[in-house]
Amino acid sequence: MCGLTGFLCDSSIKFNNFSYQLRPMVDSISHRGPDDDGSWIDKQSRVAIGHRRLSVLDLSSAGHQPMLSSSGRYVIAFNGEIYNHLNLREKLDIESDYSIKWVGHSDTETLLSCFETWGVEATLKEISGMFAIALYDTEHNSLYLIRDRMGEKPLYYGWSGNIFLFGSELKSIKAFQGFSGEVDRNALALYLKYDYIPEPYSIYKDIRKLTQGSCLKISMDGDGWSQKCPCSIKRYWSMEDIAKSGKGGNKYIGIEKDAIQKLDDLLSKSVKQQMISDVPLGAFLSGGIDSSVVVALMQKQSDRKVKTFTIGFNETNYNEAKYAKEVALHLGTDHTELYITPEQAMDVILRLPQIYDEPFADSSQIPTFLVSEMARQNVTVSLSGDGGDELFGGYSRYIMANRAWIKIEKIPPTIRKLISKGIAFLSPQIWDSLLNSAFKLLPSSFRVSHPGDKIYKLSRMLTSNNIYDVYDCLVSHWSNSFEVVIGCKNRTNELNQDVDFFHPEDEMMFIDSITFLPDDILAKVDRAAMSVSLETRAPFLDKDVVEFAWQLPFNMKIRNSKGKWILRKVLDRYVPNELVDRPKMGFGVPIDSWLRGPLREWAEDLLSEQRLKDDGYFHVQAIREKWSEHLSGHRNWQYHLWSVLMFQMWLDNQ
Repeated sequence: MCGLTGFLCDSSIKFNNFSYQLRPMVDSISHRGPDDDGSWIDKQSRVAIGHRRLSVLDLSSAGHQPMLSSSGRYVIAFNGEIYNHLNLREKLDIESDYSIKWVGHSDTETLLSCFETWGVEATLKEISGMFAIALYDTEHNSLYLIRDRMGEKPLYYGWSGNIFLFGSELKSIKAFQGFSGEVDRNALALYLKYDYIPEPYSIYKDIRKLTQGSCLKISMDGDGWSQKCPCSIKRYWSMEDIAKSGKGGNKYIGIEKDAIQKLDDLLSKSVKQQMISDVPLGAFLSGGIDSSVVVALMQKQSDRKVKTFTIGFNETNYNEAKYAKEVALHLGTDHTELYITPEQAMDVILRLPQIYDEPFADSSQIPTFLVSEMARQNVTVSLSGDGGDELFGGYSRYIMANRAWIKIEKIPPTIRKLISKGIAFLSPQIWDSLLNSAFKLLPSSFRVSHPGDKIYKLSRMLTSNNIYDVYDCLVSHWSNSFEVVIGCKNRTNELNQDVDFFHPEDEMMFIDSITFLPDDILAKVDRAAMSVSLETRAPFLDKDVVEFAWQLPFNMKIRNSKGKWILRKVLDRYVPNELVDRPKMGFGVPIDSWLRGPLREWAEDLLSEQRLKDDGYFHVQAIREKWSEHLSGHRNWQYHLWSVLMFQMWLDNQ
């Protein structure tokens, strides 16, 4: 795992010391690669590329970047891992017209030889892995920026005047002297709604995220580099195409045994490939289905105890550590756990603006950082179960949205509004108390965590016009965010995709795979882990596993109102069902109670009326009302308030 950055500029830019400009950009992402750094500069073409290296494969200087191809045509700065690079080497040796003289055994060298031999387009079809790539073609004066299929690795780009900037994180772009980013208030409103800024937007105007599975090409015209240069973005792999091609899952209807074995084989292969490392390796283990499957398959293929790591909470409703410990004991892993206190959380909160260099408000960022920090003391690479929910129907909201709309559309709109007001009459805490008492009389499959928050979502859903409004309600927090942010323009629903699926739940999984997964889950893990120089890998996101998941019939994902049916069947081979069959908790933290307790003074300072008014980004009354209601205990506005707090902290660090 590494970090990359760089810039292009035209002759109108007066500076000549490219190293002076590039150095702070490279240094700003040193956490992504503490082992080595490098730069490549062509003053004539006015191109500068920088790199920070975290050595994982080939720890020698043979893996140094930026790396030049054997002919000198291509220069590459690469962040990620190519899991099938050994197979690609064999293929290159067979197909090449000349004998390749390998210098080392890094996947960067393999990747560069692929580009040299096959070209960019053909190489992207062959490689399997997670990656962000900056590739410069000296022969045609063209720069390629490439991001992996699922969006595991970040890549930002954009113009600042006549300078084209790019980097693994916004930190490197901000470090370019003369960059003065203006907050994109429309992006800020989207952030309040979803707790993250969705692709292709960033918090800054004129700076964008390269979307998953995309390749950007920019070529120098006759006048040199400028905003007039030909620039194109093409998808070399599309989740939409994959989802559509497997729609209906006819291939595996009626042959469940074969499908279970196929998934076991594909995941085993993916895990085996992702366990290749020249440095110590382990795994995050929450005790849920996804991480337990990954760890079970790791342990099956390892001749030593796999190192596993988990985070716990003293608050029972948030604590999964006890379940993770039971799974670890059953599988025989070398397990480490850490229980978080509010004091530890506060220490992390103060560091969040540096870790997430644009506003980000998924509160599980706190335990994600802490488990990464703990793991890094023992390993350099850690596998995770990310992606299992989106591919196999693991989120309860998929089932909730469909059920809710089937019932909602039968109720006259005027009656819906009355019911909505009735629900809102009681606070989420009172609903929690009432419903948790009732759940004790029901089987575990009917129980849900935090029922008060979910029933409040229901009150908002009652005003929906279709199922996609229902789903958008479930994944949104500030539903009126464009009315809260000063000076922004309203947008249409960012999540409504024009794709026709047989089952609404499939469409929700698809939407999550191109929005929530790359922009929340994967961004959260990447920034937290890389801030402590830990590489993370996600076996579920192997392209063969992803494509197989979309070939499955719906009832192999969701059956009897429970998601991940086929994953459960795979896990049954390794872990007893009773150790993992429980309501999904997620990886959250008790922000609601902490804001009323140990975090109250900190939050009050950031949410003060004068502070909000002076900053000029939010309508003050909307924020202050929610803060007052939350402190009183009448309402639980933890998600709404956390997004504002994270923006305020980010703003303080600009």
